[in-house]
Amino acid sequence: MQVSVRRLALHPLCAARRGQGTGALLSPVLRLVSPGARPLFSETGVWENDYRMKTRRRLEEWWQPRIMKQWKDALEESANRKKFYVLSMFPYPSGRLHMGHVRVYTISDTIGHFQRMRGHQVLNPMGWDAFGLPAENAAIERGLDPVDWTKSNIQSMREQLDSLGLCFNWDREVTTCLPDYYKWTQYLFIKLFQAGLAYQKEAVVNWDPVDHTVLADEQVDENGRSWRSGALVEQKLLKQWFIKTTNYAKPLLDALEDLPEWYGVKSMQANWIGECTGCYFDFKLKVNGVETGDTLSAYSSSPETVFGAAYLAILPSHRLLHGSSAVRSVLQKALQPGRDSRTEVTAHNLFTGHEVPVVISRKEAFESYLDTVLGVPDCSEEDLSVARALNLSWSTVLKTLEDGTQTLINSGEFSGLTREQAFDSITQKARKQGVGGHLTSPKLRDWLISRQRYWGTPIPVVHCASCGPVAVPEEELPVTLPKLPSLTGKGASPLAAAHDWVNCTCPRCKGPAKRETDTMDTFVDSAWYYFRYTDPHNADRPFERHLADHWLPVDVYIGGKEHAVMHLYYARFLSHFCKDQGLVAHREPFWKLLVQGLIKGQTFKLADSGQYLTREEIDFTGEEPVARSGGRIEVTWEKMSKSKHNGLDPQEVVQQYGVGTVRLYILYAAPPEQDILWNVKTDALPGVLRWQSRLWQLVTKLREARQLGDVPDPSLLKKKELAEARKIWDNKNYAIQEVTNYFTEGFLFNAAISRLMGLTNTLGSAKVRVLQHSVEFEEALAALVMMTAPMAPHLASELWAGLCQVENPLSPLLQRGGDVLQQAWPSVDPEYLEAPDFVEVFVQINNKPCGTVTVPLQESKDTSRVQQLVLESPLGQKLLRERSIKRAILSPRASLVNFLIDE
Repeated sequence: MQVSVRRLALHPLCAARRGQGTGALLSPVLRLVSPGARPLFSETGVWENDYRMKTRRRLEEWWQPRIMKQWKDALEESANRKKFYVLSMFPYPSGRLHMGHVRVYTISDTIGHFQRMRGHQVLNPMGWDAFGLPAENAAIERGLDPVDWTKSNIQSMREQLDSLGLCFNWDREVTTCLPDYYKWTQYLFIKLFQAGLAYQKEAVVNWDPVDHTVLADEQVDENGRSWRSGALVEQKLLKQWFIKTTNYAKPLLDALEDLPEWYGVKSMQANWIGECTGCYFDFKLKVNGVETGDTLSAYSSSPETVFGAAYLAILPSHRLLHGSSAVRSVLQKALQPGRDSRTEVTAHNLFTGHEVPVVISRKEAFESYLDTVLGVPDCSEEDLSVARALNLSWSTVLKTLEDGTQTLINSGEFSGLTREQAFDSITQKARKQGVGGHLTSPKLRDWLISRQRYWGTPIPVVHCASCGPVAVPEEELPVTLPKLPSLTGKGASPLAAAHDWVNCTCPRCKGPAKRETDTMDTFVDSAWYYFRYTDPHNADRPFERHLADHWLPVDVYIGGKEHAVMHLYYARFLSHFCKDQGLVAHREPFWKLLVQGLIKGQTFKLADSGQYLTREEIDFTGEEPVARSGGRIEVTWEKMSKSKHNGLDPQEVVQQYGVGTVRLYILYAAPPEQDILWNVKTDALPGVLRWQSRLWQLVTKLREARQLGDVPDPSLLKKKELAEARKIWDNKNYAIQEVTNYFTEGFLFNAAISRLMGLTNTLGSAKVRVLQHSVEFEEALAALVMMTAPMAPHLASELWAGLCQVENPLSPLLQRGGDVLQQAWPSVDPEYLEAPDFVEVFVQINNKPCGTVTVPLQESKDTSRVQQLVLESPLGQKLLRERSIKRAILSPRASLVNFLIDE
């Protein structure tokens, strides 16, 4: 390789940028004359004219540690800036990343870089949702300790994440299976327990016969199968721990109104919660006037009429009829098939003080999940019929006035109020007294958190014969998992075998007691991890309030739509609870939610048996693929999976195409919320490969143009060249405006890349003299590279290094110093904002690009107006005059109109 002295010389500003003196040139020179030197400008000082695969690999290798160090240093350096908390859902450490991981973390990384360039102090943390059945089952299969298995997987996945060039704040890493994390999960459980929101009761539960554990209703699919094992779920009566999320149903429902749209997830949350028009009231059960110790909550759809209750009805499947309750035998005597049965058990209403009989309904089910309801004859013909059939007495509580208004009578202090007034007053007082009144819906049940497995957070409760369930004192936390000689995964909770651990002393009476052997569902761990990231090393508290208040709410939360109901509901609940406990200022934990679609791979399966085939088992030589073994096959697109032979190893994909290409493909192939059908033969991947090369060529062209000998002088430009420079200026400002909007409003990275490709086209067609003498080209190219940087940071960093050393730069942008990710995000020139607003609309005819037409910005979203302006333009007159237009389709996301015409 021959190198001229002029090309080796570093621009003084760029030498200063690196903190190097002129003596620092010696190292690049030595590398240049060494055998096997790599053609990387940042390392050698020599610009490679073509963007080849070896250049791509070398620049990614060179820039990755530098970019990661910049990210690490930036959080401390930007302490006085406005915060931005970008959070991607943390993964279960399976040991291997899949393409879905790559997509979600590419999105969060892109947003993080963008917001940092906009001047924010950005937090983009990462951790591990490390407890749960998969690790326990894997440990059982391999005869390993789940701790060792999990740690090994975390190490492997951490290395894979680093290899993708992702910039996380690793100094804030959390791992839910470590005692320094689950100590505080236990602390929050105790807070719930002390607030009366964590309780234990017998319940008919969903039992997974394969994984030998209880499942919440949300973990059972519509076919009655376990979400994890796929086994047909059985019903079993067990004593379980619950969290009373129903007490927060109405606040959680109402708070959705104050949040921006969540890609349909808000409506999913609202539908999951249901219409909160009723509430539960608490009752104490009695037999022959003597309390049995059993407490029951009954749902009333009309709480304001609670003083008119005639009975309390339970289903034949109710736990009181099948468990260890003191009233079980009494209730069973009253079972008479075919009709409602009044029992010898009565229920004392803790709010009204009234007693009503307990009735066993003839129904198999009440509305939704209800198994205990209050019968009020004034509100329901059905309740009236039951009360009359059983010869029950009750008080009339509703009086209708002449104007149709209903008021309360025989309702104590609430008599005389309208139904609406009484609804509010009665439910508020019941809540204040702690005997019910929390508005909820019949669709919602409390959160079942008990799991009969080992690898989970131990529930910090001991059971004492004298005191009942007692919370472990906070100073004794964490209750750590004991070491077990082996795990089988069958029968009772594995923790029950750890006798030295189970047998303990009651914290209250100091008598003998036994530890709770159930562990918590992993959704409890993930319900508060976003808080811990704000203060991950605190040994005294789960987090300091001022740090949580600084970072919360999360500005944008990114993850799969499969978590739109369970995880988001639980996390929102716990955040509301922490607000009420005075732990944080914000009630809602997440501001914007970005749900990303799946990355799907092509699958081939035998039509008759449904067996999935590998590509090696298929003959692709004909018009249609056929199985080599014979038989018709079905070709579909499905979520990537090893069992379906359609998965991709991210590391292999990166090795083949490079980190930048994979990132750009993922961002360009579809909007984040849509699925990507992974097919490298489509336009998306070749398109981003071409675009990277064209970006490289633009920097190359500018460098070469400035080496032609002429000193840049804008006054040398002629009229046409000045017009071209003005067009470049317009396009640059329009691109900055549009791309910034795409990044901030809809996260439409695909549209942003399309706009940047448009600016690339404009710059690519510029005349040499415009390159030589216009500041507009320089600044547009600089803005183009800066806007590319969040999405392809390695490539953009090298392009920026090349721009920094353009000879005789005209723009101050290239003289600032610092790498590209340390630059401020480009802003629109004030002059452009003051000028009449026009946009360039791309015109297609039958999906084929035909040119552009400039239209007023305020009319650019009006389909009929855009159609008229295009038809009136020279382009429209030439291509569409006297043509039959079936339809004009104006893109809602990009400045593009497509005319469908008869050929």
